[in-house]
Amino acid sequence: MSELLSYFQSQRDAMVTLLTALINHESGTQDKAHVDQLTDFMADQFESLGAESIERIAQTEVGDMLFARWNIAAPGKAIMFLIHIDTVWAAGTLAERPVRIDADGCLYGPGAIDMKGGITLVLSAIRGLRERGEFPDRPIWVLMTTDEEVGSLYSTPYIKQYAAEAGLVLVMEPATKEEAFKTWRKGIATYRMDIEGLPAHAGNAPEKGINAIIEFAQQAMRARDLNDLKNGTSVSVTMVEGGSATNVIPAHVTAHIDTRALTVYAAEQTEAALLDASPFVPGAKVSITKINGHTPMERDALMQKTFAQCQAIGERVGVTAREDGSGGASDGNTVAMLGVPLLDGVGPQGDGLHALNEHVVLASLPRRATLLAAMLKEWVMDSP
Repeated sequence: MSELLSYFQSQRDAMVTLLTALINHESGTQDKAHVDQLTDFMADQFESLGAESIERIAQTEVGDMLFARWNIAAPGKAIMFLIHIDTVWAAGTLAERPVRIDADGCLYGPGAIDMKGGITLVLSAIRGLRERGEFPDRPIWVLMTTDEEVGSLYSTPYIKQYAAEAGLVLVMEPATKEEAFKTWRKGIATYRMDIEGLPAHAGNAPEKGINAIIEFAQQAMRARDLNDLKNGTSVSVTMVEGGSATNVIPAHVTAHIDTRALTVYAAEQTEAALLDASPFVPGAKVSITKINGHTPMERDALMQKTFAQCQAIGERVGVTAREDGSGGASDGNTVAMLGVPLLDGVGPQGDGLHALNEHVVLASLPRRATLLAAMLKEWVMDSP
């Protein structure tokens, strides 16, 4: 065991206390008042850790965000932590499911793994290096957002602005159940399909109608045929609504389609094919509109190089770094499109995101904090 790992093993109880305090600040995305209370708590944490600048980014629809910086005048590009304090859990959830630790050393609570465990690691790694007199002379930033659980609608411009200036971005989403980093994430896009037909009495004059449901059925089969599951591309019709009465030829259908892809190329090809929709039923009108989406976070050459350096640093401090991926998107997808080195899934081991069994594996906290601290000390930036 390395001396650094031994140190963070000794800090496990302190990390549990901090994680518990974070969970006890309920912070459902839609509850600005509660989220702002946690923003205040985080500002105090950053100040106690010696941040030279703490910018409060005021918001009206969601909680206020923070941008904290250390070693502002130090040379080189920054290592930036990307964290979010909002959760999917409404106020009152904590009273129903208070923090508890089971016999296997798993800490349960709303928001525990997504992502208050990751926030605990960031604060603990910085605190540990400062207490040990090993805080590196390099710019270190933390961008704290408050709307990730609703698609980062308000924070995305700030993520793009600050991440583009960083030399490494560490996205503190949880690790996999096996404690692996996420070196790829599928891109995701959601589309709305609107089909217009013509109503008619189903008994007296069905031949005068244009059946929007029959058109939809054929469009759904066409979308299904765009699946390429063996290569990571999925196209799924996930919601549909249509018809007005049991005795009327349906004149309208609205449907939603979810697509996922491993590569930018596959995402673009799928989108082009999906949008190139022509009616099957004479007289029907079909419109497909993209609602939102994230480009894929590819396991490309830059990602492989970035993870290899992380893995090597881990070996030097006695922590094994593994890699895997996810079919879901995160703010890491946004950073990836900027061409900036990043790692995602940097948070602790656990499971149950957005579920009743949400938990952090406490044994992973010292390991992940050790690796974070070592990366802050040892990371070698690419030449500008």
